[in-house]
Amino acid sequence: MDQSILVAIARFPDRGHAIEELARTDEDFRLLCADLADAEAAAIRWERSSLPVSAARSAEYRELARDLAAELEATLDCHAQ
Repeated sequence: MDQSILVAIARFPDRGHAIEELARTDEDFRLLCADLADAEAAAIRWERSSLPVSAARSAEYRELARDLAAELEATLDCHAQ
């Protein structure tokens, strides 16, 4: 299974089956999962950085990850109906 799908499942473990099903059939959803995984990875990289801007960049990527997670959840909700 693609790592980005596993990241989405880790964010929403109770919806793992729905995430897997939608990821199999919807490329836009897979791309959304990939964007979430990238944002979370970038936030972690910035958290570990010693550069002066690291805290601000990490916060930006955390916010982006929250927004992407909300979009992912809304997409799941739409397809659950």
